Amino acid sequence: MSVFCCIFAPMKTIINPRLVRIFLIATLLSVGQSMAFAADGDSVTVIRHDCCADSTVEDHTTPYHKIVKEGGSMREGLFTVRHIKDAWYLEVPDSLLGRLLLAVTRFTSVPQDFRLLSGEEVNRSAVYLEQYGEKSLFMREYVQSKFAKPGEKIGEALQQSTIDPIVYKFDVIGRNPDTQAQLIDITKLLLSDNKIMSFSNEDRSQLGIGTVQSDRTFIDTIKTYPINLEITTLRTYGMNPGKVPASKTGSATLSLNTSIVLLPRNPMRPRLFDERVGFFNNKVTHFSDDESPEHDAIVSRYRLEPKDPKAYRAGKLTEPKKQIVYYIDPATPRKWVPYLKAGINDWNKAFEAAGFKNAIVAKDWPNDPNMSLDDARFSVLRYLPSETENAYGPRIVDPRSGEIIEAHICWYHNVMNLVRKWYMTQCGPLDKRAQKMDFPDELMGQLIRFVSSHEVGHTLGLRHNMGSSSQTPVEKLRDKAWVEKHGHTASIMDYARFNYVAQPEDKIGEKGLFPRINDYDLWAIKWGYQYRPEFKDAFAEKKVLRHEVTATLQQNPRLWWVGDEGKGPDPRSQAEDLGDDNVKASDYGIKNLKRVMEHILDWTAQPDGQYDDLSTIHRQVRAQFMRYMGHVQKNLAGKYVDNRPGFAPYSYVPRERQKAAVDWLGRNVLTAPLWLYPQEVVSRLGIDDVDEIQNRQHTLLALLLAPGMVNNLYNVSLRSANAYPVEEYLDDVFATVWKPLNDKNEQI
Repeated sequence: MSVFCCIFAPMKTIINPRLVRIFLIATLLSVGQSMAFAADGDSVTVIRHDCCADSTVEDHTTPYHKIVKEGGSMREGLFTVRHIKDAWYLEVPDSLLGRLLLAVTRFTSVPQDFRLLSGEEVNRSAVYLEQYGEKSLFMREYVQSKFAKPGEKIGEALQQSTIDPIVYKFDVIGRNPDTQAQLIDITKLLLSDNKIMSFSNEDRSQLGIGTVQSDRTFIDTIKTYPINLEITTLRTYGMNPGKVPASKTGSATLSLNTSIVLLPRNPMRPRLFDERVGFFNNKVTHFSDDESPEHDAIVSRYRLEPKDPKAYRAGKLTEPKKQIVYYIDPATPRKWVPYLKAGINDWNKAFEAAGFKNAIVAKDWPNDPNMSLDDARFSVLRYLPSETENAYGPRIVDPRSGEIIEAHICWYHNVMNLVRKWYMTQCGPLDKRAQKMDFPDELMGQLIRFVSSHEVGHTLGLRHNMGSSSQTPVEKLRDKAWVEKHGHTASIMDYARFNYVAQPEDKIGEKGLFPRINDYDLWAIKWGYQYRPEFKDAFAEKKVLRHEVTATLQQNPRLWWVGDEGKGPDPRSQAEDLGDDNVKASDYGIKNLKRVMEHILDWTAQPDGQYDDLSTIHRQVRAQFMRYMGHVQKNLAGKYVDNRPGFAPYSYVPRERQKAAVDWLGRNVLTAPLWLYPQEVVSRLGIDDVDEIQNRQHTLLALLLAPGMVNNLYNVSLRSANAYPVEEYLDDVFATVWKPLNDKNEQI
């Protein structure tokens, strides 16, 4: 008003009120501006728009005003959220049109005995809003995987020929006259079955879920923050009776939280996959004006950039601009929190290999009412009250760049029972603390720590490395000084739980029995997270990084990774195996299993005279025996796969290793393993040991004599100078199976 006082003070005549109003409006048009939100990167800034573009007089009869005048509540943030009567509305600023939003839905509560638990993910989608005429907004799902290299003309053709699916259409009610944001009703979207807020068809089938029951489905809350919306809904679905106790009525009610998070305006530069370094990745195709389409993949990783780029370039450890933070679920039993945190913080030494210090940290969940465990802005280790013996670490990723936005590690309570069984079975003879069912807290804590590190590795982008343990010579696993220094496997991402090759007389301590973040992990994190701004784009970076990987692998074969997750033809890449000779390693493992069986009654004794613990551990011993059997079998007609420089891409398991495998199977399977079934155990558990042994032997014999096995051996003999000749193989199998009746080794 000071502007107007200055102008009108000298005037003595009477002013026409209508002219004054016109003058005031014109002045406001020139200097007045209204609010709208736009995001730049991770922050929201204020942008001003012409406040009265359509009229100099505000019309209170517009559809917008008719709804807004009903009152209700309003909250401002990424979107302005209005709750009026029973409907929910968003005001969408033009600055957010076309901006990519990550929608992540998780359970917040579920029926008892439901297959999934609170905190677990239901679905995720990348979506964006698009203007369609003046009266409609489309919500499209971003599903693009084909791109043109920067500056290439073919990008125009690709853009014109590519269209993302429409997942929802909103009618525009009107614009806020102050901000020009468009008002849309989102009630039906939030209450209906759709890709964003509900289950996929596959999930429905697995969970036994039917259609949503609209009369018993409600929107609980919508909270808006600077870069995200948090939407909680209570949803009832038709459900087959018997799936869970709560579905006896033919339906089940559960609660979901959907986080809709604004992704960065400028995506992180992607790092392109190298098949010799094990990162999760999203496959893409790159088009170029001068070259054929190139199939590639973008790896998943957090955005790490140094606070001090100059110091980083000089080789000094530098803190990142944004630290990777994992919060611990406040429902976690307090005595395990320090070990879970340690498993997270242990990764700092790997990030130091990439040039960063204090890159990752575990924190207690703060007492902050503005924070939610289900908020997709925060990475959380969720502690789940479940009998499931497992834990897993998924990631939420920006599909354009591979940037990990957040991760929710799902930690099932009963994972403790799993590690207890593993450790007693594999290392009970080596560690007196594991010779009773109730482990000391320190031992259980360290077991929890290694599982925590493994799952965090997944959330950092690392895949399993099942071949890692094969780079350790078997006899080194019994060398106390060597194995305590180097570890029994080169990667925490292997399924090489504990050093079951070590024998009691080796006197190897915890450092040589437990897995740890090791050589491969440090190297993989360095490859994925090193900051390399000197390259003009991801393609130039890829060429140099591939050369560096080649040079490193030539010097250190211990860093080998093959991406078969242990399910390929290579017997060196298997879950739960150890060493460079799994036949010999399995012999050592059998020795320790026999020691467990010698003491199993003492170690599992229960004060109430029951045999639940005996049954649990005996099942685990038999399962471990079957693992050894599987490890050995895979050598027969086996093929080695290699991607290291200087190695043949494919080669075959040598004759000597295959002969040793047949011999092992004869000694340990076809010769009845009666040590697995002492009468004092089977009599207490009611096991039909004869039937179980015979079934195992029949299955093995069918495998050994299968036409496919014989045919594979014959084909290999045509390609390899050191093959296992079919005639020799069959002679060995015959001598192993059909022994004289007076053989001192009892047969069944």
